Amino acid sequence: MGEFDVGQPIPRTEDPRLLTGGGRYSDDYNLPHQLRAYMLRSPHAHADIKSIDIDQAAAMPGVQTILTAADYRADGHGDLQCGSRWNEHQYQPPNPPLALGRVRHVGEAVVMVIADTIDQAKDAAEAINVEYAELPANTVTAIAMDDDTPAVWEHRPNNECFYEQRGYPEETRAAFENAEVVVERTFPITRTITNTIEPRAYLGDYNPMDQRYTLYTGCHYPHKIREQMALEVFGVAEQDVRVIAGDVGGSFGLRGSVYPEQVLVMWASRRVGKPVKWTAERSEAHLCDYQGRDNYSVARLALDKDGNFLGMHVRTLAALGAFVTTGGNGPPINNLGTLAGTYRTPTIHVEVSGVFTNTTPTCPYRGAGRPEAAYIIETLVEAAAQKLGRDPADLRRQNTIPPDAMPFKTGLVFTYDCGEFEKNLTDGLEMIDYAGFEARRSESEANGKLRGIGISNTIERAGGPSMEEATVRIDKTGNIMVMAGTISQGQGHDTVYKQIVAEQLGVPVGRIRVREGDTDMQGIGGGTGGSRSATCGGSAVYRAALAAIDKAKKLAAHQMEASVDDIEFADGTFTIAGTDRSMTLDEVAKVSYTPGKQPDGVDAGIDERATFSPKVANYPNGAHACEVEIDPDTGEIEIQAYVIVDDVGTVLNPALLKGQIHGGVAQGVGQAVMERAVYDGGGQNVSGSYMDYAMPRAQDFTLFDVKSNPVPTKQNPLGVKGAGEAGTVGALPAVMNAIEHALRGAGVEKIDLPASPERVWQALRDVG
Repeated sequence: MGEFDVGQPIPRTEDPRLLTGGGRYSDDYNLPHQLRAYMLRSPHAHADIKSIDIDQAAAMPGVQTILTAADYRADGHGDLQCGSRWNEHQYQPPNPPLALGRVRHVGEAVVMVIADTIDQAKDAAEAINVEYAELPANTVTAIAMDDDTPAVWEHRPNNECFYEQRGYPEETRAAFENAEVVVERTFPITRTITNTIEPRAYLGDYNPMDQRYTLYTGCHYPHKIREQMALEVFGVAEQDVRVIAGDVGGSFGLRGSVYPEQVLVMWASRRVGKPVKWTAERSEAHLCDYQGRDNYSVARLALDKDGNFLGMHVRTLAALGAFVTTGGNGPPINNLGTLAGTYRTPTIHVEVSGVFTNTTPTCPYRGAGRPEAAYIIETLVEAAAQKLGRDPADLRRQNTIPPDAMPFKTGLVFTYDCGEFEKNLTDGLEMIDYAGFEARRSESEANGKLRGIGISNTIERAGGPSMEEATVRIDKTGNIMVMAGTISQGQGHDTVYKQIVAEQLGVPVGRIRVREGDTDMQGIGGGTGGSRSATCGGSAVYRAALAAIDKAKKLAAHQMEASVDDIEFADGTFTIAGTDRSMTLDEVAKVSYTPGKQPDGVDAGIDERATFSPKVANYPNGAHACEVEIDPDTGEIEIQAYVIVDDVGTVLNPALLKGQIHGGVAQGVGQAVMERAVYDGGGQNVSGSYMDYAMPRAQDFTLFDVKSNPVPTKQNPLGVKGAGEAGTVGALPAVMNAIEHALRGAGVEKIDLPASPERVWQALRDVG
């Protein structure tokens, strides 16, 4: 294996630039004569806009223009749209980028001020007088569909945007009728605020000479943004919109939707004839950045007397917020199959209602429905073990799908192609010394502490059917440019794509450059999300590299007057089989650009494009085990040990994989023990700053012990499975199961998210 090949833990090639101040994030883009935008936002969760007085503000120094929804409508541009609809009954409310007539959540943009400087824009916004007539607000997901809950949209008096079900209702009903053991649990899944290192920032530039819009933005899907901007918002050809995404300081789903401010800076640029830039401040972001999770589920698991799973039923209300974002209806439905877990549950039925509330709209957040589903099934398994008096690990093992059952059609949506689920569990239990837990618990009790251990044996879907494109271009010096339709938000694409190409072409990574995120550079792109980049982008890069080799073989054969079938390629050299006659890749690349050096029917240069579109998804899976100690006097939780056994198929770079797993676990732990967006009855976000919204820090964790159990999939040429969501999916249930296990020793049967020290302390006081 070469030092740069796939499987080697080479350091991230992008880090020297990023760690020395060479990054170029959205706010780093600046254009000559650009203006600054500021959004005046609603202070109310639900109110009619009676009037907007901008006269005084418009006359203030530096103000170029002030825009409202009436101006936007007058220019005839379209609304933001949900990217897909589950059925014909799903309601798509009007969604202009500025509030039209009524505001529906605190932080909704009402007026856009354009000025020479941001301070001038802020000063002018202070002088704008908006008269509101407040209306009752609806902020609690669990009661959003109740008869006496205020309606967010008059066309949906019960606040239901859509109703969708998956699975087998009749068979599941029969399973419960025949069950001898049933466990039931209510799951209030908290709302999260996505906190990225880089706040959202957009720069819009309309060129009247080219009649073309350009948007500089950090995002997940540059090509999808181009499509929606062109076809749905501005009504122009796709070629008349260019999206440029440079470095992205984290996303986790946050940047996957089209945002009002993206539309507004482009529209404003055309109105004023200059580039327009907007950058979010942290306090503003907590109000207007799309948020995550926020479900209310009631779930039941049916078993026979021997502990065999018979069926499961889940009823969920999933908050969409005040509007349906581009991908906002996805998390409640897309990953419901994760509820099946790694178990042989014959039949499952799930019912989901997407509901409107007077809160910030929601969008995918790392895992996008997977952690919620994993939390439900893994908690129900723990409850079943308690009711049966069984060891939770043994009950899991009894119901786990064996490798020889593959491919396995689950009781809900998914069909797994491969995996060694019981081995994951066995290895994880050994790593955390499950057998020695009771001795450690006794030691904790002697010190006045509570100790618990939790398991999560989870699976998810990644890299589903979609298309990705990549280009491998070898210049006349033999150096290589890789262009891909994905976009990195910190995952390390630059490194991994170089490794794929280096292994195939036999060149060091230092001679390879990777470019992503520019819709003019790469015409097709699926973007990054749902753990698809390695599967789709990596496979497209791999196929483009093979195409480059195939073309280079034709060129080499022509130069050496040999048959293409006799040309062998290895370690960067083309050789006529059975001879010592050869040409290096550099030599072939050079002649490929020389007139007259190409065989008939072969174009000059080596510039090969390839696409990859998986027919089915892959299923990364793994086992997490967490051990915690709780101080009953303070409620403080300390993670004592955390182990992960993950199967993400072929491991492209072990160091990057561990980084992905570590980051995902941190986000799962954060939601489990501290993160929660809270709205009061009037719709005010009372967790609107870092003083009120707790974020995990290094001191909140222990060292993670990560082991890979790769079972390569045959669904893509690299054999990879997605890794980006894996840590979060397993962490949320593992940590919560460990906490509840510890608390049961003190008489607390359950605790809801987040299990913060205060809530743990209170729960202990309530039973003691």
